[in-house]
Amino acid sequence: QVQLVESGGGLVQAGGSLRLSCAASGRTFSSYAMGWFRQAPGKEREFVAVMTWSGGSTSYANSVKGRFTISRDNAKNTVYLQMNSLKPEDTAVYYCAAGTYYQGSFIPSNYWGQGTQVTVSS
Repeated sequence: QVQLVESGGGLVQAGGSLRLSCAASGRTFSSYAMGWFRQAPGKEREFVAVMTWSGGSTSYANSVKGRFTISRDNAKNTVYLQMNSLKPEDTAVYYCAAGTYYQGSFIPSNYWGQGTQVTVSS
């Protein structure tokens, strides 16, 4: 099993930056692709970014491409999301998830974190 715990959220002004972390427990962390999702109030959860288990491939939602960067450190069982040039519309609860990256799509498993709130003020 894999347990995921996010951290690093907070309140930031538009144009600012935040770095989210997702710490995983479990010996099989490095075998999973890791992704970030977000859910704004009243909206469905949406995909943000994914990185394969090796770190060799990444994919981003168009809305964050060029501003967000996903990375991972398998030795530390941690995946990161560096968020720059934040906008008010980035306000959401951000979740990390373990899953499979297959033919350009991230398929999350049942392993999700509890979420961390990101609020961007205008």
